[in-house]
Amino acid sequence: MAATVNFTGAVDRDLLKRAKVVAAKSETSINALFNAELRYLVETFEAAESGGTQNYKTLLDFSLGRISDVAAMAALGLDSEEDLFLLMVQAHLPMPRLSEAVTQGMIAELNALTP
Repeated sequence: MAATVNFTGAVDRDLLKRAKVVAAKSETSINALFNAELRYLVETFEAAESGGTQNYKTLLDFSLGRISDVAAMAALGLDSEEDLFLLMVQAHLPMPRLSEAVTQGMIAELNALTP
């Protein structure tokens, strides 16, 4: 078994509360959940790199909001957002979220449309 180390990190308070619920329902710890997800992310990234493909990095960049869906589709040679989203699911990566400012701007635009 590999040696473990402690580290300090920051997480959104609401996310931590939700993670505690998931851990309890899964009869595990937040630490175990975090380790499993981080291990999966790192091992998948390394496997893609050793295979000579940047596809996983592109999907990860899209998931983290570093590149747009258009840029990701171009880099991956995809014709549809549906194919991009299917790859995201297969890679076990979360869909990107819009920033709070962009989300609020969209809400304001929609509210302006109502009489």
